[in-house]
Amino acid sequence: MSDVVAPEDIPERVPPWVSKETLSYLAHTEGGESLRALARKAGVHASTILRQVRSVEARREDVLVDRFLQRLGERVHHCSQNVDDQTQDPARFDDAEYLSDELLKREACRVLGHLSDPAALLAVVADMEKAVIVRETEGGDTTRRAVLDRAVAEALAFNGWIACEDAGKILKYRITSSGRTTLGKMMAEAEMQALGMGEHQAAFSFDARASQNGFAQRGARLPASETPLALLARRRDREGRLFLSSDLVNVGERMHEDFVLTGLNSRRDETWDQFICRAQSETPDAPQAARAQNRMVSALRDLGPGLGDAVLRCCCCLEGLELTEKRMGWSARSGKIVLRIALQRLKRHYAALGEDGALVG
Repeated sequence: MSDVVAPEDIPERVPPWVSKETLSYLAHTEGGESLRALARKAGVHASTILRQVRSVEARREDVLVDRFLQRLGERVHHCSQNVDDQTQDPARFDDAEYLSDELLKREACRVLGHLSDPAALLAVVADMEKAVIVRETEGGDTTRRAVLDRAVAEALAFNGWIACEDAGKILKYRITSSGRTTLGKMMAEAEMQALGMGEHQAAFSFDARASQNGFAQRGARLPASETPLALLARRRDREGRLFLSSDLVNVGERMHEDFVLTGLNSRRDETWDQFICRAQSETPDAPQAARAQNRMVSALRDLGPGLGDAVLRCCCCLEGLELTEKRMGWSARSGKIVLRIALQRLKRHYAALGEDGALVG
């Protein structure tokens, strides 16, 4: 069986968002096409193709970019193998989903939203298949905010949306200016879709600003630095201490992760008990979503009305404190006190769950 890959077949075997420069690089390195032949097909000088190939090759100094290009090469060759060949391990090449345009956009919005916080960074160990987003506190500690597949981190690095600032044993990446621009475009597109002004139905869903009822839509996320919880976490009391400690921010993020996993929308003027009743009557098909829903209902029941309403609206639905105070009939500036008490109670609840109370990602 031949390992030769026809250069003209390569574009069909890689994601549509892969650049033309990378296609030329793969056609040369994986397909064996000469630079002159590629130049003739593209109608450019051979030196142009040479610069493209060298530019992509130079980027392989980044560990994540190098691994991404390795995956692309493996995928190109795997697609050319005979399907009856039993010597290949299909699981090794089971990367079609993460390479899809839909999943990349969805994950990019989630991850870049977290990384838009100046104190956040993405960390990955060379031999691990997961990457984590952590936030550095003023005291020098770090708190975990989210988990993602390493393959997604590789695609983000390949697109130039994150860049490595420390290439030690633990690779550390931060969002780039290109990443911030991309996030802004994604949020603007989602907001246009929410207002019914987009040309097509969005292929992915994430949080634009809350819709007319003040709630964020299912699966959506505001940038981590702009959520009500993050804004409140930056406030200080009269003595200069942070109003919310990092562990309280973590439990609020934990609750939001379960809410996203359940796939439930929160409806206008829906109270704590109404949400619980509806959640119990809508059983998700996916096991992970069902477990997340059970954890969320259990936590809300433990909090009870009032405290449960504060967490549901501010942490899950990303509703601002002022709007929550108005909807709940609370006095001005009392919402932040209620929310802090609720997060303290929620912290005890998650602590009693042990490992099941940790961030999901």
